[in-house]
Amino acid sequence: ADPRTTDQSGLFCGAARPPPSVAASFIPTFVKEMDALSSQLINNKQKFATYHLNNSAIPFYALIQCHADLSQTDCLLCYAAARTKLPRCLPAVSARIYLDGCFLRYENYSFYTESVSPAIDNFTCGSAAAAGAEFEFAVTRNAAASEGVSGFFGVAEVGGRAYALAQCWESVGRDGCRECLSKAAAAVVGGCLPRREGRALNAGCYLKYSDHKFYGDGGVRVHGDSTLGVIMAIALASAAFAMLTLFAAYAIHIKRLKAKQARRNLGKVSISFNRLSMNFKYETLEKATDYFSLSKKLGQGGAGTVFIGSLPNGQTVAVKRLIFNTSQWVEEFFNEVNLISGIQHKNLVKLLGCSIEGPESLLVYEYVPNKSLDQFLFEKNSKVVTLSWKQRLNIVVGAAEGLAYLHGERGSPVRIIHRDIKSSNVLLDEDFNAKIADFGLVRHFGADKSHLSTGIAGTIGYMAPEYLVRGQLTEKADVYSFGVLVLEIVSGKRCNAVIGESNSLLQAVWFYYRTNRLIEAVDSSLDSDFPADEALTVLRIGLLCSQASVSLRPSMGQVIEMLTNRDSEIAAPSQPPFMRGTDLMDPDASFRSRSTYSSVSGVSNGQSTKESSSLLSSITTGPARSQELIEE
Repeated sequence: ADPRTTDQSGLFCGAARPPPSVAASFIPTFVKEMDALSSQLINNKQKFATYHLNNSAIPFYALIQCHADLSQTDCLLCYAAARTKLPRCLPAVSARIYLDGCFLRYENYSFYTESVSPAIDNFTCGSAAAAGAEFEFAVTRNAAASEGVSGFFGVAEVGGRAYALAQCWESVGRDGCRECLSKAAAAVVGGCLPRREGRALNAGCYLKYSDHKFYGDGGVRVHGDSTLGVIMAIALASAAFAMLTLFAAYAIHIKRLKAKQARRNLGKVSISFNRLSMNFKYETLEKATDYFSLSKKLGQGGAGTVFIGSLPNGQTVAVKRLIFNTSQWVEEFFNEVNLISGIQHKNLVKLLGCSIEGPESLLVYEYVPNKSLDQFLFEKNSKVVTLSWKQRLNIVVGAAEGLAYLHGERGSPVRIIHRDIKSSNVLLDEDFNAKIADFGLVRHFGADKSHLSTGIAGTIGYMAPEYLVRGQLTEKADVYSFGVLVLEIVSGKRCNAVIGESNSLLQAVWFYYRTNRLIEAVDSSLDSDFPADEALTVLRIGLLCSQASVSLRPSMGQVIEMLTNRDSEIAAPSQPPFMRGTDLMDPDASFRSRSTYSSVSGVSNGQSTKESSSLLSSITTGPARSQELIEE
């Protein structure tokens, strides 16, 4: 998924300013407008919204719309990006911003039906010229097709040479849309060709063409005349904006308004935060990340986007920018600050501080230079270093120690269930030591609570069966996820990998174990450069952790003992969940054979398995990657 938040298209600020007599009320009006738009997008799950206030000192009208090919989450992300840039125009009474995925505009008059405007309509072109006349001819010949787009959005491509996207704002109507697209097509054809890329930024529509595919697969494709059917994207983004207020207040230095708004929106979070003395100014973090530039982006997850930043003292940090600032996310933020601030362990990413008084909530973590484990395990290319066996074992042990600390087994002041242990949430420092990250989904639990069922969170493929099916949550759910992670580290394959006749990595490794060929599950890229007995021990521990029976899974403290003490007794693992007799098929096609070592592979007692419902699933492979659940 890509919210397309690049701002190559442009930010345009009006020249008019509010009269001094009403200037003080303009920011609250602006905030209320943005909040209303945000609520419509979130609550109604829409990608287009308008809102106006006529009873304020200055009439206020606003409109947002995302490109229709964006998912709802990406729409919110794009709007979140737009809302942080638009306040740079304040205190102007009009402004608009075109991002590559969305559009946001406010005015002091009703502009909703405006389709074209000589004062507004514009276009921008890329710098590189196209490779030949064929591309120019394709764009020119088919640009007129944009006038016939049915609906308000469409995408098209011609022979893999030229791609286009077009969108009208839904408020301009069909006739207005055709008028706007006609003018837009003429502008980019006459003004941008033969350049490889062009955008029309009109009052009522957006149009872009390029020599590479830049849109998602959710758009409506235009057919006919093998046309390039230059289609448009609505670009009015929407995302939660209870915080834009505070950013606006910062922009024009209305400190009293900012403080009042922060207290009202953040309540006890602000008070607790001040007590922690971990305050970072929003402006400091904004500048540290080059205003959250895409070039500074490290990754993206369900709770927000992470950027690398450089503080004024030269320290490099990771800044997590939370997507929403609704009451739900305030509680989530409060949870993160209070829990993580009390956790200090060498195998856990350290929280350095946070910011809660800007337009959005930010968390500041230590920067871990080697990024996430999944990149080293699964991205097979010349730029990625292959992890040695020694490094893999060190990562397994480090992750186990970090998780044991979270569970209160190694002196932690609180007991925490992480709920989302996976390879992309294990970061690696400069020495490839493991550091568990992403505590946005953590939960504190008391000694008197055996399970919690107040909402499922996690990543399909790593989730324990009792948690996934019944919502039963204990530390053993983390143990199960850790077991799956261990199998990934040793095998170098994703947990949702289809291996021969097996539908998951867990099934494949279990097959190898049952057939006395467990050594064949080891990553082929290691060749024979690893101690076979050690690799087999780690694989068996992974199977022990991922057993279907909760009571049979070891604690993380016991896992560490088995990993570090050669004299520890390791029980024979029982069957993993979601298995059937027919699942025990030879996955040999995808793993390199290791017959040399097969004689030392472990074997279980060979008990027959009861047929159960099969849940074959895939995982998210990085911040903000898609999850798929495949049911039998």
